[in-house]
Amino acid sequence: NTYGAGGAEPGYIAPDPLDPDVFYAGGNNGSFLTRINRRTGENREVGPYPLEFSGQASKDLVERIQWTFPIIFSPVDPHILYCGTQHLWKTTNGGTNWDQMGGDALTRHDPKTMGDSGGPITHDMNSPEVYATVFAIGPGKTDVNVIWTGSDDGIVSVTRDGGKTFTNVTPKDMPDLGRVSIIDPSKFDAASAYVAVKKPLLEDFAPYIFRTHDFGKTWTKIVTGIAPNDYVHVVREDPARKGLLYAGAEHSLYISFDDGDHWQNFSLNLPDTPTSDLMVVGDDLAISTHGRGFYILDHIWPIRQSGPEMLLSDAVLIHPPDAIRSAGGSLGTATISYFLRKPAQALKIEIIDPKGTVVSTFNGAPGAAAPAAAPAGGRGGGGGGRGGRGGGGPAIASMNTGMNSVIWNLRYPGATSFPGMILWGGSVGGPLGAPGTYQVRMTADGKTETQPLIVRRNPLFTDVTDADLQAQFDLAIQIRDKTSEANNAVIQIRSIKSQVADRLTKSQDAKLKTVGDLLTKNLGAVEEQIYQVKNQSGQDPLNFPIKTNNRLASLLSMTTHGDGAPLGTAPTILKNLTAELKGETDQLAKVIATDLVAFNVEAKRLNLDVVK
Repeated sequence: NTYGAGGAEPGYIAPDPLDPDVFYAGGNNGSFLTRINRRTGENREVGPYPLEFSGQASKDLVERIQWTFPIIFSPVDPHILYCGTQHLWKTTNGGTNWDQMGGDALTRHDPKTMGDSGGPITHDMNSPEVYATVFAIGPGKTDVNVIWTGSDDGIVSVTRDGGKTFTNVTPKDMPDLGRVSIIDPSKFDAASAYVAVKKPLLEDFAPYIFRTHDFGKTWTKIVTGIAPNDYVHVVREDPARKGLLYAGAEHSLYISFDDGDHWQNFSLNLPDTPTSDLMVVGDDLAISTHGRGFYILDHIWPIRQSGPEMLLSDAVLIHPPDAIRSAGGSLGTATISYFLRKPAQALKIEIIDPKGTVVSTFNGAPGAAAPAAAPAGGRGGGGGGRGGRGGGGPAIASMNTGMNSVIWNLRYPGATSFPGMILWGGSVGGPLGAPGTYQVRMTADGKTETQPLIVRRNPLFTDVTDADLQAQFDLAIQIRDKTSEANNAVIQIRSIKSQVADRLTKSQDAKLKTVGDLLTKNLGAVEEQIYQVKNQSGQDPLNFPIKTNNRLASLLSMTTHGDGAPLGTAPTILKNLTAELKGETDQLAKVIATDLVAFNVEAKRLNLDVVK
């Protein structure tokens, strides 16, 4: 469902980090900064200086409130909210009271730039035309007392004492009257920050990005690799890898792996559109564009691990992120990424559990090849670098050059099945792996690499422990194996019956037919105890009672339904079904030991192949 977040046409929106229903948003013409509570319906004006203006030049305003003035919370202290006019403003009580900081030194405020706009017939003086304002605010990510500001007329300032004193640290290469679009302080170092500057309204379309590691005492212009006419709107540091930067420009998206010394185009499938802002959230890069909506580049951890080894090694297995069981209320997955410098001739990726058991395998295939039939417990994958979802059986892994990935659905192999099997309320799907440290093993052209893969329980399930999930898994595996035992018995019975029928078509010997018919009859009697052979459609179990294998499959389904310790009666039910199945398989063993042996004696007499 969509809902309004307050504010008006032009403004920033700042969600309250402490309350997901509260938003602060900018506006103009009767509302400058609103606080809206979606839960209660409250919508209040809480701006620091709500004095309406229109038709006045910038120089005549008490507080110069720009059309898109910044509104931003402190990453260090979520109680602190900042916004900007020609001053920096701070509130700690939701906008009821504000502290003014920075005097009138945060902008250039040249009188020649603060006059009327428009003309000669009519003037146009409203928020968009207000000039000499704090256009960007960068609260420190490691020190609450460090705050950076940038103005729309080319001034960069920093305070290291929480706003008591500011220092003008404008880069010496700052273009005259350059608009500071974004300031992104470093998460790794309080002294470091990145600044994006643009000047297209004054016919300067060159890119400007500046970097400092000493609180602005010195700056380095970092635009090598960015197109000379692709002016930059935003620069952001990756919060997980120092020196990994993203920049959004008028036409393209860029990435740097060396702290901005070199950039390369990173637009991928983005259209030619301005990138207005970027934000790294978890393992995803959120991209906002001007007029073309939002994009998400998900699973960026391979990018974070990119480095020289990818150019030197033929195959690199990327360390996978933690996988969350039942993530988001549905079954979680683990994405396994790997880089191939050249096409692989042979490739295999295995998931190994904490006990050393291989629980899922992805076999290499050319990425453009059509997927094979889906493996048991899994789904076949396509080409283009994305492999199949492994659930225990072999799935496809691309062998193409570049970055590739496969997805493990966290499941172990399922129970054995057979063609045409009808189940009522049952499942042969494998259980989800219990929390723990697994291993991913990739073998490419004879070279093997391993990486740990941690599977965690869903943190939202506060009443479930790792021990509960281990107990659930252990019981599910026992039920799965008994389900397989039952179904394998049916498969064996049907195989023997088929072989017997084949031999009887090759000989009309009366003795062979007599022992063959008896064998087939006794096998059928066992099969009917294990599986309801009358079931031909999904509704038939309403008429014909389900048998042992269905009851086991149903217990498997119920035991793996949701996350938690197994029900107290489940082990007892399994014990009873195990005893029931043993009686049936013992009877099968007796039939094989007597009737099958007798049939094979006659088959040998007639020089026919024995039945196995």
